[in-house]
Amino acid sequence: MASRILAGGSRLVSRASPAMRTARSFQSSSPLQSSAAPLPPRKPVGAFRGGLLGFFIGSTLAGAGVYTYLVKEYKLSNELLTEDIYALQAAVQRVTNYVQVLEEKMDALDRKKK
Repeated sequence: MASRILAGGSRLVSRASPAMRTARSFQSSSPLQSSAAPLPPRKPVGAFRGGLLGFFIGSTLAGAGVYTYLVKEYKLSNELLTEDIYALQAAVQRVTNYVQVLEEKMDALDRKKK
């Protein structure tokens, strides 16, 4: 069935006029051609200049990446250190309270003995 459809399409192309079978070429009028100015020649970028520019761009991007990484690490370590300081402060406060309670008990025992 598909072969009949394809065969019918090829017959249509073979019956088409020769003008339709040839590719259309690009044409422009003479006023348009005369008004078009040629492009100025591009100055090539030398290998040394291009390499130097690439090095600076790469170094800048790598430096920015390292900077953001270090800032994140600094903030994280600072938060952990602050958390540890608060935990140590709470532990010292508990020990201080415990020592005060023991001292009060010792004073109470000393008063009972007298």
